[in-house]
Amino acid sequence: MTRRLIVAITGASGAVYGVRLLQALRDLPEVQTHLLVSAAGWLNIEQELGRGRREIEALADVVHNVRDVGASIASGSFRSDGMVVAPCSMRTLAAIAQGMSDNLITRAADVVLKERRRLVLMVRETPLNLAHLRNMTAVTEMGGIVFPPVPAFYNRPQSVDELIDHTVGRVLDLLDVSQTLSPAWPGLASARAAANEEAP
Repeated sequence: MTRRLIVAITGASGAVYGVRLLQALRDLPEVQTHLLVSAAGWLNIEQELGRGRREIEALADVVHNVRDVGASIASGSFRSDGMVVAPCSMRTLAAIAQGMSDNLITRAADVVLKERRRLVLMVRETPLNLAHLRNMTAVTEMGGIVFPPVPAFYNRPQSVDELIDHTVGRVLDLLDVSQTLSPAWPGLASARAAANEEAP
């Protein structure tokens, strides 16, 4: 059975998270991806990754225009297994928190919430002001998941790519998608044993 996931990339820094998520999902034939990229998202992809629009769109099964509020994913009748906004700008967070479906990204997120499906927002900003925090609380109360892409170091990453993969792997876990990017934590005792085996 085909699973359908919506991936949106907005104008916050961290476009690599959305792109890496698309790459990981493309390797899973049972998952169909629906991609949305805001105008600011395209600017960030170019600035941060130096990659072209066609290259990014080729990673998705279906690409939607963010201005097309009449698209299939704008309706609750479109059955999806969830949506990820990676990264999620504070502007997009605020619109979702206030129910302002002013483009296809925020409308699709609103649909996912109203249909009680999984919505993951990889919010990217620091430091946070009170408006940011209140909007995060509002989305959480609606059933959404606020997932800042905070790097983890307990697994001793050796590169930026490993940090990114760990975060994307955790997002896939939240969507109940099998992944090998971020292995489950074996427990401190097992980690110590492994470290001792590697010691000279």
